[in-house]
Amino acid sequence: MTTNFLPVLEKSLNTEPVIIAGPCSAESLDQVLITARQLKAIGVKIFRAGVWKPRTRPGGFEGHGNKALEWMKIVRQETGMLTATEIGCAAHAEAAVKAGIDIIWIGARTTASPFAVQEIANSLCGYDIPVLIKNPACVDIDLWIGAVERLYNRGLRRLAAIHRGFKIPELNHLRNAPLWDKVQIFRKTVPNLPILCDPSHIGGSRSKISAISDEAFERCYDGLIIESHYNPDTALTDSFQQICPDQLAHIMKKWTQR
Repeated sequence: MTTNFLPVLEKSLNTEPVIIAGPCSAESLDQVLITARQLKAIGVKIFRAGVWKPRTRPGGFEGHGNKALEWMKIVRQETGMLTATEIGCAAHAEAAVKAGIDIIWIGARTTASPFAVQEIANSLCGYDIPVLIKNPACVDIDLWIGAVERLYNRGLRRLAAIHRGFKIPELNHLRNAPLWDKVQIFRKTVPNLPILCDPSHIGGSRSKISAISDEAFERCYDGLIIESHYNPDTALTDSFQQICPDQLAHIMKKWTQR
């Protein structure tokens, strides 16, 4: 399998790591714009925000959906940044493409469902859009590989993986176990596929994000997808694992000098 990743970037992965950053969820137009402006100021080119938020149990904030897609358009128009969001089904994929979202990713819960991934792959057939695939929360590398293959078999070529850690019973100091050796099996199976690290979901705490990012750097990952909010303590989702753009700037320094 040979892939080309995000050719819309000014430089290739060989010379510039990919940094995707933004809030866990798009909460308001003001929130995404303030955060995007601050991220652009530190050199981030790709703005991420959750439009649809999958929650384990009902009752929590589940995102603003299509309304928030309009906010992402405004972010792109005002800042010139590329935009990225998570999709969980074919309807999400179609809405994101129609709204002009530049990059989409498939979340851990969706990757675990071959039916859902296949429906998304079918809906994206014929579109030239970058798709990122997170590993499933369960330790099943074949599910992750299978999701990549389903998209590839429907003609999608701008693919990349996201390592967001795995949920295991004995875990106590991180939100999700990185299991770096397991991920190496995935990397050997699809060696030409770029892989980003998601230290936010691995760490589950802003105090752990820098060290996990450093580990990914040492392991030659191709970049980071990281949650950043202009005021993390007020975030409606995952407030404890989001960092301010100023904190992200310190993490990026090593990556951008590679």
